[in-house]
Amino acid sequence: MVLTAIQEMRQRLRHQILDRPAKWTSGLRRYLTADAVASSNSIEGFKVSTVDAQDLMDGERDVDVSDEDREETLAYQRMMTYVQRLHDVPDFSYSKGLLNALHWMLQGHRDSSRKPAGQWRSGPVYVTKVGDPSVAAYTAPDAAAVPALMDELVEWLNTDDGTHPLVRAAMAHLNLVSIHPWADGNGRMSRSLQTLVIAREGVLAPEFSSIEAWLGRPGNTWKYYEELEERGATYLPDQDVSSWIRFSLAAYHQQAQTVQGRVDRTAIVWDLLEAFVSEAGFDERVVSALHDVAVVGRIRRHRYEQAEGLTLQQAQRDLRDLATAGLLEPVGRTRARYYREGSRFPDHVLEVARRPMTLIRPYANAVG
Repeated sequence: MVLTAIQEMRQRLRHQILDRPAKWTSGLRRYLTADAVASSNSIEGFKVSTVDAQDLMDGERDVDVSDEDREETLAYQRMMTYVQRLHDVPDFSYSKGLLNALHWMLQGHRDSSRKPAGQWRSGPVYVTKVGDPSVAAYTAPDAAAVPALMDELVEWLNTDDGTHPLVRAAMAHLNLVSIHPWADGNGRMSRSLQTLVIAREGVLAPEFSSIEAWLGRPGNTWKYYEELEERGATYLPDQDVSSWIRFSLAAYHQQAQTVQGRVDRTAIVWDLLEAFVSEAGFDERVVSALHDVAVVGRIRRHRYEQAEGLTLQQAQRDLRDLATAGLLEPVGRTRARYYREGSRFPDHVLEVARRPMTLIRPYANAVG
């Protein structure tokens, strides 16, 4: 059964993560968060790579992205950070106020009288077909019905009806995006709500639970659009949702495989670099810098400094020494500088770090 397989993978991931030191997992958590933010934003047309999103989230100013993409990335990151912190709050409950507050975090920088942030829409809203904005793929319920529909959704979210948490999370996504309660930002809010519902289950931290990165992959995004379109052109609360649940379970399954692959690869690369650094006579702290270069593609001074708790001078000296040894190569100048692998970076480490993985399809006709 697919649901059982997903649960087994998530439990295995949980134990692996708990067995590793916090310093090892912190970089992985940041990367997965950046990947979720960049991927979910890409569905809405904001194109920022995962590594650029991570740099922006680290506070880097000299990242080659547009002002709009920068604002959208940082707004989503702030909202997702709050969602992540809600995963183990003991007296937590869903409310309309919470959902509107999350929407303000996401859309507040775009607040206007036409598209107000943090409050329900006052007029009609349509989702147009991909590639043809003149055709409505979906017409949301009347604005007057939104408050009552959101009351029903919140009540359902706060009621344990015995449904498996992963299925409930998928339905939370579908229900919210079907109501479309805000003038803008409904897709990202629905995907974030799904992440929150999964995280509240308590098996895995939110960074390891989100399927937003999977949904943002080009082929999967098209299937996601198709699934939403198949739900009908208008609000149909009693429709058959079996296809949507099947799609969501395929997403959970393949995202769990992807995260498992990254965890396994990260562990192997870290161990290989520890052995290499020890033999080469460098301080063991440089492993984190070399690791980022191997698995992410680059390292900036500020990220290395923060990861290892170094002074600016210490971080600069370490990176300069690694560059002198040919392990790193600087790119750019001053604040915009980052480091990629140099000519003497160990090839056997790069081969492991960048070896593509193969995903298993949980269903014969699933995407992936």
